[in-house]
Amino acid sequence: MQQADLAIRARGLTKDFGHVVAVDQLDLDVPRSRIYGFLGPNGSGKSTTIRMLCGLLTPTSGDIRVLDYEVPRDAETVKQKVGYMTQKFSLFEDLTVQENLRFMADIYTLPREVSRQRIPEAVERYELGRLVTPRAGTLSGGQKQRLALAACTLHRPELLFLDEPTSAVDPENRRAFWETLFDLVDEGTTILVSTHYMDEAERCHSIAILDLGRLVAAGSPAELSDNIHAQVVLVESSEPRKVSKLLETQAFVHSTAQIGSVLRVLVDRDLAAPEEAIRSAVTGGGLRLDACDRVRPSLEDVFVAATQERKAVRDGQV
Repeated sequence: MQQADLAIRARGLTKDFGHVVAVDQLDLDVPRSRIYGFLGPNGSGKSTTIRMLCGLLTPTSGDIRVLDYEVPRDAETVKQKVGYMTQKFSLFEDLTVQENLRFMADIYTLPREVSRQRIPEAVERYELGRLVTPRAGTLSGGQKQRLALAACTLHRPELLFLDEPTSAVDPENRRAFWETLFDLVDEGTTILVSTHYMDEAERCHSIAILDLGRLVAAGSPAELSDNIHAQVVLVESSEPRKVSKLLETQAFVHSTAQIGSVLRVLVDRDLAAPEEAIRSAVTGGGLRLDACDRVRPSLEDVFVAATQERKAVRDGQV
């Protein structure tokens, strides 16, 4: 992909906090006018990476280009062209909704005539009309989320960074929030969003999975499912706990996860007949097996397989 087609390009991005390497040799290509997801557990380096890409944190090493500008050299220019919504929304809770929006318009140095036009537009778009006078601290999680998104898009940024923006809201508000994100993409905005919700990650055009500061997988949700280094087998049994414990002792099994009375089992990718191997192990252990079928991997399966492989490499097991 050409540089002109990318909103973000990073090579060898590293951040070292003394004895802790938070981000380790990260390469990243984020296409324009797409939603790019950062998926990873807490402590995987998602927030640190976003802060470096925004120009808020200086990398230890590596090269960054954001919207064709070098970061951190051109960080002040980049800050005028991006929006950044933090996990805690970064609102002034003693100010009203209207005052928060006016303050952010001033931060972005919008001319008065522009802010007088855009603030009412934002209030209408993000359904804040009945909430203009209350203080931000009295709003619900979903209302704060809408206000924070309105505030960080007042200056019409080309690129929007969202750091776990739905962690404090209910499912209905999460769904509405994502519909708004796709509206912004249709208008030409590029969005990089970090999340630990699998259903949200599946909504992204592309995903990067981070673990302990390293990129362990990247691609579209479909590409990641097609290229997983494991097979997935659904196992039904009247004794799921016993079957799970038995399977976890088998060398070809990566992990088991119980969903109701069904087990979702990750096994070696190169295992020729995984159903037969599981059936043999279970019945050989004196346990009952009702059904055993291979299924298409989910994004959660991809995530588990990728992070387990990284752990095995780190521990010297492979």
